[in-house]
Amino acid sequence: MAPGRPVSESGRLCRGDGNQGRANRGRRAVHVAFALRKKKEIPVGEYRWLTVVAPDGPDDHGLSLEPNANPAGKAFQEAMFTQGIPLAAFEVDDLGSERKRLKNLGVVFTQEPMQAGPVKIAVCSDTCGNLIQLYQPPAR
Repeated sequence: MAPGRPVSESGRLCRGDGNQGRANRGRRAVHVAFALRKKKEIPVGEYRWLTVVAPDGPDDHGLSLEPNANPAGKAFQEAMFTQGIPLAAFEVDDLGSERKRLKNLGVVFTQEPMQAGPVKIAVCSDTCGNLIQLYQPPAR
């Protein structure tokens, strides 16, 4: 896997709130910083449901980015961010290189790389109110 190419995704990465400027920034952050490509974009009224995938990964493993117009969803997102709990995790081959690449793209890290048991982890913000964990598994 090349740096920036996720092999494992969980949760939601960016949830638009109906504000297209903020949603567009989030899409740009997702596509550029995390090196994902758009698979589907489905209009849903005033919102869009976006699915992204790894550029060279299997097409059947995607990450859905959904509107965040529901007050309960917004409250959940804000609570998770405030508590420092990531809503998605990406596996990377070299956490140090990936951190440097992302910081050069303007990504803000809320937790610098650290050892956590057998894995190295770091946490960054996706510009949409979500935290993303990056992790490097032990050498195989």
